[in-house]
Amino acid sequence: MSGGTAVSPEAPIRIGISSCLLGERVRFDGGHKRDAFLVETFGRYVDWVPVCPEVEVGLGVPRESLQLRRIAGQVRMVTTETGIDHTEAMRRYSQRRVAALAGADLCGYVLKKNSPSCGVERVKIYGHARPIASGRGLFAEALRQAFPHLPVEEEGRLNNPQLRENFIERVFAYRRLRALFGARWTIGGLAAFHSAHKLQLTAHSPRLYTELGQLVTGAKALPRPALRASYEAQFMRTLARTATTRRQVSVLQGTMKYFTSRLEPAALRQLRGLVAEYGSGRLPPVVPLALVRHYAQQFSVPQLQGQTYLEPDPQELMLRNHV
Repeated sequence: MSGGTAVSPEAPIRIGISSCLLGERVRFDGGHKRDAFLVETFGRYVDWVPVCPEVEVGLGVPRESLQLRRIAGQVRMVTTETGIDHTEAMRRYSQRRVAALAGADLCGYVLKKNSPSCGVERVKIYGHARPIASGRGLFAEALRQAFPHLPVEEEGRLNNPQLRENFIERVFAYRRLRALFGARWTIGGLAAFHSAHKLQLTAHSPRLYTELGQLVTGAKALPRPALRASYEAQFMRTLARTATTRRQVSVLQGTMKYFTSRLEPAALRQLRGLVAEYGSGRLPPVVPLALVRHYAQQFSVPQLQGQTYLEPDPQELMLRNHV
C-alpha cells in the first residue's frame, strides 16, 4: 500500500486523475477530454488530484504529439513527427511525481486511456510505421509500481456499469484498509476488520475470502510487516474480482437464515421473491439489499451488524446508485 498518513474514514476521498478528464486544456492540441460523469457526478463526492505528466514534464501546450515506439528492442516515448526522445525525462519525472503522491492520501486513480504517458493498458507501441504491440504509458507504469494495490482505472472502462461500480467499491474499501493500517493496528483489529467485510468479500470470491480468513487465523505466526503486506494484497485482489449476480444471490440467500424465526411467512416470501427477481435480472441489487439491511437493523441481528456489504459508506452508496 502507498505511504502517507493514516486516512480517516471521515476524510474526503482523494482520487488522482488525468487533468484533461476534468476539462483542463492540456492535450497536445490544446483541447481536453472532459468526462461528464467524472466531473458532474463522481466529483460531487470526491476531491480530485489532477496530474498531466506531459505538461508537468515541461512539454507545453500545444505540443507535438507523442507515441510509444520500439527502437533497438526498447520501448521509447518519442514525438510522432520529429522523433525527439522524451523517455528518460518522463521516467525521471514520473518517479518524482509518484513519490510526491505518496503523501497525497490517494484512494484511487483515473487515467486517460490510450495515452503514451497515462494509458493503463492497450497503449499502442509502434514499429517503423504501424502499431506492432501494446503496453502501458510511462507514468502509469511508475504509478502501478509504486502503488500496486491502489484502485486504478481508465475513464473508458468506467463507461461499463459493472466496472464502474467495482471501482467505486474498491476506492472506499481501500480507504478503510488504509485507515486500519495507518494507525496502531492490532491482530484483533485486523480480525474485526476482516469479519466486517465477510459478506462483501464472499460476494467477490468465497475461495479468496476463506484464504484471507486462514491468513488472519494464523496471524500470530507471521511478522507484522509480512502479515500486513499479505493481507493488503489479497484483500484488494479479492475485491478486484467481479461480484457476479450468482455470488451476490448466494450471499443474500445466506442472510435469510437469520430471519426465518423472526419474520412472518409472507414477509419472508417477499424477501425471497425479491432476491429471486434480482437473480433473474428483473431488479437491481439495491432492492433486496435495502430490505435485508432494514431487517438486520430492525431485529438487531449481531451477525449482520456492521457488515460493509449491507452498510456501505453513505457516499459510496450514493455513487453506486448512479451506476
